[in-house]
Amino acid sequence: MTLAFVNGNIYASFKPLKIVEAFVVESFSGKVIYIGDSAGARRVVDSLGGEVVDLRGKTVLPGFVDSHAHLDQLGMDLNMLDFHGVGSIEELKQRLLEYSKRAETLWIMGFGWDQELFKEKRFPTRWDLDEVVSKRPVMLVRVCMHVAVLNSRAIEITGVGNLDSPNVLRDVRGVATGVVREEILEYVRRKIAESLSVEDYKKYIMDATRHMASQGVTTVGFVGCSINALKALTELWAEKRLPIRVRVYIDGAASWDAIDALENAGLKAGFGDDFLKIMGIRVHADGSLGARTAWLSKPYADDPLTSGRPDVDFRDLKTLVKKVHSAGLQMSIHGIGDRAIDMILDAYKEIGGVDKARHRIEHASVVREDQVKEMAKLGVAISAHPQFIISDWWAKQRLGGDRIRWLYPIKTIAESGVAIGFGSDSPVESSNPWSSLYSAVTRGIHDGVPHARDTENESISILEALHIHTYGSAYIMHEEMNLGSLEVGKLADFIVVDRDPLSVDPRELRSIRVLETYVSGKRVWP
Repeated sequence: MTLAFVNGNIYASFKPLKIVEAFVVESFSGKVIYIGDSAGARRVVDSLGGEVVDLRGKTVLPGFVDSHAHLDQLGMDLNMLDFHGVGSIEELKQRLLEYSKRAETLWIMGFGWDQELFKEKRFPTRWDLDEVVSKRPVMLVRVCMHVAVLNSRAIEITGVGNLDSPNVLRDVRGVATGVVREEILEYVRRKIAESLSVEDYKKYIMDATRHMASQGVTTVGFVGCSINALKALTELWAEKRLPIRVRVYIDGAASWDAIDALENAGLKAGFGDDFLKIMGIRVHADGSLGARTAWLSKPYADDPLTSGRPDVDFRDLKTLVKKVHSAGLQMSIHGIGDRAIDMILDAYKEIGGVDKARHRIEHASVVREDQVKEMAKLGVAISAHPQFIISDWWAKQRLGGDRIRWLYPIKTIAESGVAIGFGSDSPVESSNPWSSLYSAVTRGIHDGVPHARDTENESISILEALHIHTYGSAYIMHEEMNLGSLEVGKLADFIVVDRDPLSVDPRELRSIRVLETYVSGKRVWP
């Protein structure tokens, strides 16, 4: 049925800023067929025999597009123990003990701890966890998702204590402490994932997409999607159960066979329909600032013995980029440290047509001015994650005073003509877009973040932030013709919110509530 939404404060687009009273959605296509005043919308719907929805002055925005999230992990985390904000190892142990008494799963999993917040100022160890849970395997992942701690039972099951890797941390006796990083953590995750069924993945993905819909996200880039998760996605798609749109970036590190399969089948970026599309391949070039595994061009200010390290050999990265590009797929490369970004840009220089393919850099956390110019020259797209500006409150310790100006330079990137979208990196950070907008606009100036003053020139306006989190994110996923604004011919994905974000103090952004979420003009939440 054709619907006219009238008497609203409707932001059809943010750049250019266009505010209207009403719009009409054609039900069969789920697209906008009219925007303008309420009288015009009523005439359209009267002629087509539809219905009128009175918005009663409420504010309507285009649905948020999250360019980078991990749906399976978010779904798992929604069913896991949350350690965000825990202030000590003793508090972590107490929460784990209480949770273990009611947890029904074999593996006990949690996430969100940050040793920087602990009064002990150290990583938790296997022995800490063993004191409260010893008979069932435990894995607790750090907030950055690049480090985890396992108890002794988990070490025994996965065998990580026998692996020869610097990312299995050991004590002075050479005994594994239970702390694992980077590729070893991925190894553990794969071990756990092998025990999950497609039905398990379907539950996790449904939980995650419903949760994101409740927060106003109508399209999400599923970055690092495994083959099992893709199987679950395709089943949900076939069953027409996906509440929001999903754009898939397959985990290239997990399976080169998947890349070959896509190439041999001729499946290029954008294969699928409006709800589910395969876009490309994701790999890691380095780690995280929190774990000091992000690859910097100079040593860490708070640990001069390390500059981090690459997670991939440059020759392998070049080979992969060329392979993905020639297959007509989009490349998505995790790059946090400036040295890692140098490597990514060098790999992209080896091919032509980066701008057309919109090959991406994920995070782009520590970016020099010369790198921004090179990004603009090549036509690289950036998926930025503003919440890290605040959650990485310790970044000045890592980088020092000279490099802190390079931290998440969102305004410089945007004003240099580089295509940029916002993502949450959920569950590393909250999937709530308003948290991302708040961070991009305020940069933690109201939260006591030490580098807020150092980087305040990179703050952007609320209007610019809204544009990047809608149209910008759609653009870097090749969806600007369908999503990101409420224009005639585009899909009618929109949200109704409890107040006008352009009329509030920036400090209120995080408290804005989504009242309703619509996809193709149909309400998907509540």
